[in-house]
Amino acid sequence: MNLVAVDYRADNAAELFAKSLHETGFGVLKNHPIEKHVVNDIYTAWQSFFDSEEKFDYTYNKGTQDGYFPQSVSEVAKGFTKKDIKEYFHYYPWGICPRALKAQLADYYQQATSLAAELLSWVEDNAPAEVKANFNEPLPQMIDGSEQTLLRVLHYPPLDGQEEPDAIRAAAHGDINLLTVLPSANEPGLQVQRKDGSWMDVPCDFGNLIVNIGDMLQEASGGYYPSTIHRVINPEGADMSRSRISLPLFLHPRPDVSLSDRYTAGAYLTERLRELGVI
Repeated sequence: MNLVAVDYRADNAAELFAKSLHETGFGVLKNHPIEKHVVNDIYTAWQSFFDSEEKFDYTYNKGTQDGYFPQSVSEVAKGFTKKDIKEYFHYYPWGICPRALKAQLADYYQQATSLAAELLSWVEDNAPAEVKANFNEPLPQMIDGSEQTLLRVLHYPPLDGQEEPDAIRAAAHGDINLLTVLPSANEPGLQVQRKDGSWMDVPCDFGNLIVNIGDMLQEASGGYYPSTIHRVINPEGADMSRSRISLPLFLHPRPDVSLSDRYTAGAYLTERLRELGVI
């Protein structure tokens, strides 16, 4: 199991990317349309937000799940008992957001969602005929009109050595959605689990775009595209003093989309959010 960055502009990019997703659940893109300075500017602006007391003015709405989530309500990964060491902000175009930061996030949200729709077409076009036949509608069409796609601005604060035993920045988990689109963070730490249970670092060169399969796409593809377990480990030594900012876009279908005979997207999402203890 290896992860090699695929050149977005290469003639065979779609084929190589889909192959990586099928084999590992992850794909890495370089030379993609999202510019480095856009991502870096967001990291800088939101580091200031998380360092300020202003964040508490935007405390999350439990019913709509938008806004700021302090570490005290951070997720507990399925199968774990300790909260992740992180705080985060949920941005939806319809949700709350600091006025000074909204235009920046709105622009990125549009860019990333547009690219993700293209990547969904790559995924579908390079799937075997019997897998395509299981899709109840074309994959890019599943996100048309969706208000569920979530941009999460994640802050993993510096560590001081007083953290709870066994607590880490993000415990091993799978994502719920169709695809997750993630620019490389400003610090390393992301790992994906190999089939033998061992862990592999995900290439984190700044400028790379990391994409992984979510449980909904695994469900819709009958397991052809696997939702691979991943985590963010704690840094050691001098790296403990540094924050880590991450910017995953969780691409969600409309709630009415039929993923399989067992689930609509809405029913699947509700089930998983209850498991996570956030609703």
